[in-house]
Amino acid sequence: MSILKKLFGGGGEREEESGGEEIEHNGFRIRATPFKEGGQFQTCAVVTKEIGGALMEHRLIRADRFPDQEDAVAASLRKAKQMVDEQGDRMFG
Repeated sequence: MSILKKLFGGGGEREEESGGEEIEHNGFRIRATPFKEGGQFQTCAVVTKEIGGALMEHRLIRADRFPDQEDAVAASLRKAKQMVDEQGDRMFG
């Protein structure tokens, strides 16, 4: 496979996002969306918040991978909560 396809997400082993567990944390909605990559689940979450009538969204992807989907969901939620606590609304700007 071409290095460009890997860089831009084309033709890889990546499968659909899974997990989908959603929580509220300090006024933000966090949805765990780990995806299968290379036989393991990669840490991923979507953080949203309505600001001034507009729904803002930030997708958080980390390099951490887990063989078990439950562990990936837990890590995704933990990392997203940490980002909310550290950056708050700045993550959208």
